[in-house]
Amino acid sequence: MNWSVSDVADERNIDNTGLFSEFRRMVRTSGTVGGIAARIAGHKMGFRSNQSVHAEDLKSVLGGLKGPLMKGAQLLSTIPGALPEEYAKELAQLQANAPPMGWNFVRRRMSAELGPNWERNFRSFNREASAAASLGQVHRAVLPDGREVACKLQYPDMKSTVESDLKQFRMAVGLFYRLDSTICQDDVLEELQDRLYEELDYLREAANMRLYHLMLAEFEDITIPRPVDALCTARLLTMEWVNGRGIQKVLDTNPTQEERNRMARALFRAWYAPLYRYGVIHGDPHMGNFTVRDDYGINLLDFGAIRIFPSRFVQGIIDLHRAIETDDEELAMHAYEAWGFTNLSLDTVRVLNEWARFIYGPLLDNRERFIQEDNDPQYGRAVAERVYNGLKRTGGVQPPREFVLVDRSAVGLGSVFLRLKAKVNWHELFQELAGDFNEAALARRQAEALRTARVPAPLGSRN
Repeated sequence: MNWSVSDVADERNIDNTGLFSEFRRMVRTSGTVGGIAARIAGHKMGFRSNQSVHAEDLKSVLGGLKGPLMKGAQLLSTIPGALPEEYAKELAQLQANAPPMGWNFVRRRMSAELGPNWERNFRSFNREASAAASLGQVHRAVLPDGREVACKLQYPDMKSTVESDLKQFRMAVGLFYRLDSTICQDDVLEELQDRLYEELDYLREAANMRLYHLMLAEFEDITIPRPVDALCTARLLTMEWVNGRGIQKVLDTNPTQEERNRMARALFRAWYAPLYRYGVIHGDPHMGNFTVRDDYGINLLDFGAIRIFPSRFVQGIIDLHRAIETDDEELAMHAYEAWGFTNLSLDTVRVLNEWARFIYGPLLDNRERFIQEDNDPQYGRAVAERVYNGLKRTGGVQPPREFVLVDRSAVGLGSVFLRLKAKVNWHELFQELAGDFNEAALARRQAEALRTARVPAPLGSRN
């Protein structure tokens, strides 16, 4: 067999299945976590002079990892006070991009998933990856019947990578908690672990795609690609190819206000129709997980980070909206308890309500408006800082695991609306989806939808 120089380079640098490669990755991760620990300790001791520089270096290192450490940091960056401000600011900017692996890797992995004659399943298969992220990469292909598809292929040994990175991440967060116990992250880390393990199962993701196709069927401005079940395995997800542009490319063309608003309305419905009608939320709203159609509707692409909630939790979301609207502290207490918060004092509820007012504010204002009308780009961070200080004063809090992805989605989607400069009536959109909310009806719809889409039970479920 004749090997080219590029083939040898592929084998040496890209095939990361060996023990030495895993050891090298663990050393790199351990070094990163050690750096995090040292810098957090320095931060708490008052050595702040180089925090911004260290945080920028940290972002660069984490951005190159193909494990969950980056996603965990992104998630924690949305919770007030969970990380020092400089780290939260930098880590919130990370995107799940990574250099793709080469053709030799792809050929071997496709053979492992579909057999040695795997190419017979396709009329053509692009050797170059169309996209690469933290857990896998995507290749464009054409089926024998002419349908264009996207094949998402998982990187090797991702389960061991997840396990290793989670251990390191727990060490870093554990050290920070010993230095500052205001926000207890135990349930947050359990939630992160379960959702990451779910993301490794592409058969589960295919079921999630079927679920979203069912839940959003009535919305013409949202496209959900269908999985090709015969070409899906636990580590290979084949789905319809949908055409669209990244949101930044769209913004570079200077769309009109109505076009901006159209994108925002589609995104709002894509995220919150499933939540208020079926108790399901997409927990990863970063801009790489959807594209924009030519008519300014959206294509929703990634369905790994999906969370299914018991109906009581969604009732708590509705109750908290009403509590903030009417200044009903007793109802707010009841709502937080429905979410899973425990041992709350009235003072702590009042502090949590400040964060809730920040999140719910646009939904309470019955007029066309921007998602944030304060022009200060640091406004959200300032609110988070006040909430953190308030929680520290009142004795701290342990966010329940169900809270994590709802908070992540609200903050992440809000940042997209800010970038879009959308001006819509958010109150009307909310009422359209949740105005007739009924807990028992949601439970019935959810059960039927999960059964129809054949979605497995969530890991760590407390339903």
